[in-house]
Amino acid sequence: MTTVNVLPTPDKWPHLLLPAAGASGAAGASGAAGASGAAPTDLDAAVAAGAFKGLTEAIKEMTAGEIVAVLANSGLRGRGGAGFPTSEKWRACALTAADRRYVVVHAYQADPAVFTDRVLLERSPYAVLEGAAIAAVAVGASDIIVALHAEATEAIATLETAIREAEVAGYLGNDVLGSGRDINVEVKPLQGAYMLGEETVLLKGIEGHRGQPEQQPPYPTTRGLYGKPTLVHNAQTFAVVPGIITGGPGTYLEAAAKGGAGTVLVQISGSVVNPGLAEVPLGTTIGEIVVLAGGVPAPHTVKAFLVGGPSGGILPPGAGKTPYEFEALEAAGAWMGSGSIVVVDERVCLVDLASVLTRFCADQACGKTIPCRIGLRRMAEIGARFCEGQPRGDEIERLTDLSADIVASRLCDHERRSTLPLLSLVRYFRDELDDHIVRSTCPAGICQPMAASRARAVS
Repeated sequence: MTTVNVLPTPDKWPHLLLPAAGASGAAGASGAAGASGAAPTDLDAAVAAGAFKGLTEAIKEMTAGEIVAVLANSGLRGRGGAGFPTSEKWRACALTAADRRYVVVHAYQADPAVFTDRVLLERSPYAVLEGAAIAAVAVGASDIIVALHAEATEAIATLETAIREAEVAGYLGNDVLGSGRDINVEVKPLQGAYMLGEETVLLKGIEGHRGQPEQQPPYPTTRGLYGKPTLVHNAQTFAVVPGIITGGPGTYLEAAAKGGAGTVLVQISGSVVNPGLAEVPLGTTIGEIVVLAGGVPAPHTVKAFLVGGPSGGILPPGAGKTPYEFEALEAAGAWMGSGSIVVVDERVCLVDLASVLTRFCADQACGKTIPCRIGLRRMAEIGARFCEGQPRGDEIERLTDLSADIVASRLCDHERRSTLPLLSLVRYFRDELDDHIVRSTCPAGICQPMAASRARAVS
């Protein structure tokens, strides 16, 4: 399995996605096979713990409309970062007239060194497969594609074994559970750039085309893979569906701290005692999540939180009180993204960090639109000049105006989110920025900002 430390959580917290720390195997409402020490692909153990009970109920006892209604009442929102209501996607896909539909499990996990989806697929493969199969029943699809990074070899092997076992048992493949319905699953390893994290780019990658986003609307639910209606969700979204079907929407609504429903996988890294991954109720505060990783090692102190990956926001220490949920993070200038929180201590220069993140986002841009291709590059150059203490005129105003233009004319979320690192730097850490561009100092000793008068003398 992928070497990621699964952190213990309070006993009262639910485990809907992964087994409790220390266990292995399928998890949550889809069957906690790990409770008996069974392997993740042990179908008998998973079924004994409840796996495929939700699919059986959906096929034999519910209409497609009833399935969607249960999802709507549960409050389930997509875990891919944007938090779009799941039931609305299912309804739109099902109502679009077509001779064929697709379900795509988005598990590509584009952010560097983030493994939440990979760990989920390795430890709870049947939960994800069952949830995707229920979605296929609800929208009238017969094809499921699990798209993930080609380097996720353990997850690929686990999935392929789990699929074979489920097909032999009649839970997938032809004539599922004697219903006359076919549900075929294909594992699609992809090798590409950061942009494959965007759903329309992912679909292009599956088709073998150049990875560039499409104008929306039309959305993939009406015209997606191969021009057919396509339901795309993050792996975590599918994994909780079986439990919602069997336990009812109320059980999922209750499994949250505040501001939503259910749980989410969060990877905590950076300056913490015990980096790792944890399943937390949606709405748990950032500070409470960091405590799971042991907090910041002495004698260091929290300087900032990077929330949302390379295109996330750099938040101040006071953001430890911010609930980890969609609207609260958006208001703070960050987003959920792939589910990562990086704790930053006083040894890090935030001006340098924001500049490096913006340059990474500019380098990873696909180049389809001018605002992204040119605008992000100009933002990265402004960030570099901040580090050097060499701004040109009112560089901060230029930065905010440029960011507004990029966001206003964006084609995909990469453009909008990639402005967050520098914007959050200006919003929360103006003193450190002024140290560089006004006082020509770097408190962390990382940069070597040069005063304008000194620069002229050298030249």
